[in-house]
Amino acid sequence: MLRYLSLGVTILTTSGVFLLASLNARAQDQANNTTGSALPFAVRAYAETYYGFADDRLVGDRKPSFMVSYDKNNDLSLNLAFIKGSYATHNARANLAFAAGSYVRANYAAEPEILKHLYEANVGIKLAGKNNLWLDVGVFPSHIGFESPVGRDNWTLTRSIGADNTPYFETGAKISYTAENEKWFLSALVINGWQHIKPVPGNSIPAFGTQITYKPSPRIFLNSSTFIGSDKPDSSRQMRYFHNFYGVLELTDKLVAMAGFDVGFEQKSRDSSEMNMWFNPEAMLRYKPTPKTAIALRAEYYDDRHGVIIASNTPNGFKTLGFSTNFDYNLTNNILWRVEARTLRSKDKIFTRNDGSSADSSLFVTTSLAVNF
Repeated sequence: MLRYLSLGVTILTTSGVFLLASLNARAQDQANNTTGSALPFAVRAYAETYYGFADDRLVGDRKPSFMVSYDKNNDLSLNLAFIKGSYATHNARANLAFAAGSYVRANYAAEPEILKHLYEANVGIKLAGKNNLWLDVGVFPSHIGFESPVGRDNWTLTRSIGADNTPYFETGAKISYTAENEKWFLSALVINGWQHIKPVPGNSIPAFGTQITYKPSPRIFLNSSTFIGSDKPDSSRQMRYFHNFYGVLELTDKLVAMAGFDVGFEQKSRDSSEMNMWFNPEAMLRYKPTPKTAIALRAEYYDDRHGVIIASNTPNGFKTLGFSTNFDYNLTNNILWRVEARTLRSKDKIFTRNDGSSADSSLFVTTSLAVNF
């Protein structure tokens, strides 16, 4: 079934490429219109460079493997750069984007060479004229989590441990509905597993997901996302069940808070009814003292003692507490400069140093420059 789902997605997203090309030509033809109406085609480009280092001289030029964004150590690097074309009308939409950078290298490592830079490729149609009901098919951003790969869209410079170890993207089909008053959003998905474009070899079953968001007032936003599926071949299938919840509260016009909790379960083995569990609470505060500046604080804890997602191969498993503080300054409307100090402390000594010793904590300092147009 996954093979047919993947084939269908490939056909539709390939069609989307040609659709975007033709729509771009149409948009150019419309550019000389005098009606003042907005064109359906848009192009966005983004690039973010960064430099980061650790205080304890980590081995090599990479940060620990559970940090898959901004993962270069003591080296000026490009985290993410992409160019994206979008088309949107009342009853159709499409997106196509290609990307490069250390984020792409880390998160697309398992994909075939031809797909390693496919950041987004999807097409959507409106299923009901009067209701906001859509069907989208292709490669699209993940329905899980508060943070995205795009740095300037997040409160903090680096991603949390939870964000770096849940899907950033997914491939498949989703049906979504937005209530007329825009307070409720409901979505159901059939996807190719846990962050994959190409299905896991030997896995014949798709994964499923849901997302529900509720906005009871302009200052409160609540999200619930789920995942059910297997990330292994049929011969060693272990079902995974995951739930992501977070809420955002606007305390004042300048101060916003976020709190979230993730919990997941996976079978210990194919024929076992026993489960391995991991969980991840997280909280953030963001304060904007001026229109050009922002300060963010983050506290997080990630407990994966059985190594389901993060295998530390240590006596207590992966149990890590983190704190970070972040400062943003908008040099212009399109250029954002950021600096962040982040400390991580683990139950075991998981940070390996150049001299061969290990430590249970590490301090990371990162600065970045993001350009968006």
